[in-house]
Amino acid sequence: MKSDLLIAQEATVRPIVDVAAEIGIGAESLELYGQYKAKVSLDVLADLADRPQGRYVDVTAVNPTPLGEGKTVTTVGLGQALKHIGKSVITCIRQPSLGPVFGIKGGAAGGGHSQVIPMEDINLHLTGDVHAISMANNLLAAYIDNHIYQGNDLDIDPHSITWRRVVDLNDRALRNVVVGLGSKLDGVPRETGFDIAVASEVMAILAMATDLQDMRKRLGRIVIGTNSAGKPVTAEDLKCAGAMTVLMKDAIKPNLMQNLDGGAVFVHAGPFANIAQGNNSIIADKIALKIADYVVTESGFGADMGAEKFMNLKCRASGLQPDCVVIVATVRALKSHSGEFEVRPGKPLDERLKTEDLVSLAAGIVNLEKHVENMKKFGIPVVTVVNHFPTDTEAEHDFIKQRAIAAGSDFAVTHKVHADGGPGGEELARAVVEACEMPKNFQFLYPDEASITEKIEAIATEIYGADGVDYLPAAEAKIKLYTEMGLSDLPICMAKTHLSLSHDPALKGRPTGWRLPIRDIRASVGAGFLYPLCGDMRTMPGLPKTPAGDQIDIDENGNVVGLF
Repeated sequence: MKSDLLIAQEATVRPIVDVAAEIGIGAESLELYGQYKAKVSLDVLADLADRPQGRYVDVTAVNPTPLGEGKTVTTVGLGQALKHIGKSVITCIRQPSLGPVFGIKGGAAGGGHSQVIPMEDINLHLTGDVHAISMANNLLAAYIDNHIYQGNDLDIDPHSITWRRVVDLNDRALRNVVVGLGSKLDGVPRETGFDIAVASEVMAILAMATDLQDMRKRLGRIVIGTNSAGKPVTAEDLKCAGAMTVLMKDAIKPNLMQNLDGGAVFVHAGPFANIAQGNNSIIADKIALKIADYVVTESGFGADMGAEKFMNLKCRASGLQPDCVVIVATVRALKSHSGEFEVRPGKPLDERLKTEDLVSLAAGIVNLEKHVENMKKFGIPVVTVVNHFPTDTEAEHDFIKQRAIAAGSDFAVTHKVHADGGPGGEELARAVVEACEMPKNFQFLYPDEASITEKIEAIATEIYGADGVDYLPAAEAKIKLYTEMGLSDLPICMAKTHLSLSHDPALKGRPTGWRLPIRDIRASVGAGFLYPLCGDMRTMPGLPKTPAGDQIDIDENGNVVGLF
């Protein structure tokens, strides 16, 4: 089969003004970045205020292998399939980070015949949003160190500073650094570090903001540390929030692109689900929901990560409620949850993962069952879909679908959108349409007024299946500090491995008899949440032994090659 990149490069790409016109957005509301991508003015929200809202569909998954299980393929393909059966639809996804693009996964905008195009653009810089986020983040970091150097009028305690610099690459060597080395003119030495840009609170704020002024207020609320009396110091205190907003004034506008069938796709924000909230922007969804009858969005990684945060964080902040959730499963991932296989990027797959094996599938199916049970706790219909791989058998798919229904899924179907595009997802599209018409009773997992520990423990026990939570001294100190600061009403955004329901990527399936260790807790006050660090979770990934970037190059005609 042709590579994803070649399929994308051979596609007929519509002028983005035509894509916009088809969904009712005029040229006056577009800021063009070439012929095939544009930013959409936030003014359209006011113009659309009186329109009814469309159906809201969230796509999530089982805990994946490191290779990914085609969740974005499914998201894009479902949009194409809904259009194929005659529905008005807009897809809303996140912008890929350059970390995975050059690290493990390569291109991250779908695959096969269900992609967002131009593929090179979405994966490489797009319209510069991540650059703006990095600059705004690092401007605040520079302000902090300059303030201390210039006399520290705010009495910032250097040991309390939690604000780190960012870069949008996987670079483990930057996790821990010392700044200010050299002469007296080079600043005040202190320990700090780098996060990947998509883990920046600025990225989280972009995804959670409802308009430009809301983003300005959120940036001002960023807490960078405390003074010597233990009182919080904010970006507003440092007089940096206004300049940060200026750097972000264009980034807040959603990016409009298209799928391989020419259907509209909003690409906006890109927080990781294992170290941030893992969902695209509220702004993009709100615009789309006023235009289309169906809006298909995607939550990162497994349902224990992105979908839990979609429900408890994004919906809490936006006031929106989903009409159904789609859980993507693969034969490969569920077999791997038996614990009998090791899936590693760059290594050949075990042959048993590519041949019929109902025994290992039966052992690993518990992972899917737990995710179905978890999503039903939020009171919305669930559609389970098996992403078809060429090595799958009908017996394996039938087994998965039967067990999904038994676990409480309202529908269980198969799709072939990777191979066939929209027509390959017709069964899925019809199941989603039917699910959206079912009764729902949406509810959050925990109330705002619950304590920090009560919220953490609700997620740990109800979603992950832990027996309880163990707090390291640093985490206990932060719970006390944040409670005293009046931050206990904020929701929780867990930073945890995506490869397991637990904190340990080696624990597959549905782990039992374990406790969740919380190493530390950080506050993203501007974004509106606290995020505990579970186990050894890092906010700066590292490159694998054989990075995906090894294959990426330019050919003699100036075309990108090797991008997945």
